[in-house]
Amino acid sequence: MYESSWPTDRFEQERTRLRAVAYRMLGSLGEAEDAVQEAWLRLERTDAAEIENLPGWLTTVVARICLNMLRSRETRREEPLELRIPDPVVTPEDVIDPEAEALLADSVGLALMVVLASLRPAERIAFVLHDMFAVPFDEIAPLIDRTPAATRQLASRARRRVQEQAPAPDPDLARQREVVDAFFAASRDGRFDALVAVLDPDVVLRSDGGVARARHTVVLNGASTVASQALTFSRLSPFVRPALVNGAAGVVVIADGHPLSVMAFTVTAGCITAIDVVADPERLRALDLTDFTG
Repeated sequence: MYESSWPTDRFEQERTRLRAVAYRMLGSLGEAEDAVQEAWLRLERTDAAEIENLPGWLTTVVARICLNMLRSRETRREEPLELRIPDPVVTPEDVIDPEAEALLADSVGLALMVVLASLRPAERIAFVLHDMFAVPFDEIAPLIDRTPAATRQLASRARRRVQEQAPAPDPDLARQREVVDAFFAASRDGRFDALVAVLDPDVVLRSDGGVARARHTVVLNGASTVASQALTFSRLSPFVRPALVNGAAGVVVIADGHPLSVMAFTVTAGCITAIDVVADPERLRALDLTDFTG
């Protein structure tokens, strides 16, 4: 006999993990929360006592909800979308945030989230569930109407793109911060050669300004091009606040108490390989940046 609180208690134990699954699939913190809440509503309509493996059942339900949301996005697209950086998870460097750490387990940097956002829905589901949450292919296959072999191929294709476009960041956070600090010091002092020196030759800078700052939506490639753009950051130096962005060294740019941007850096082998910037005022307002605006 199950207590009436049993499904509620067990669901709450799974909530953070389910949010992590949904965030990787959707790239939106708000939509991830919506997907998890929808899973709860479906659990309420189900006889929980008949579910043998509740974590597995919930993971499958969240994955199916996310897949439907991803397909709905594609259906609504009449024209190719401009660049959209996934929602960043921003925390102070000196504050331990267990919920953020759980959400970002496995080093889900913002550059990786950008690559995931470029995958087709079935590829994204297959890769996230298998490579990040160890769900077997024969359990993923029915979700995306593929055979296990075809699902394996989808995950393999997605894995290659991730490895090519989102190299693993250096694990040493202090070393990451040194490189990011050197980037801003060179920018502040107008030292072009020093900027190029901390940038990987194939560095990519992606900036999402949203509708309000459409001119800030750009993709730049190559050390010289990115260094030239970075020289314009010198005026922002007084407003830069160190932060962890998706668990890696980054910054929040705050002026007069208002956030101007969140910048995520991917540092690999001592060089910056990617800079991802969210400068959309609407999305910045939706982030909890009170630790940086006080």
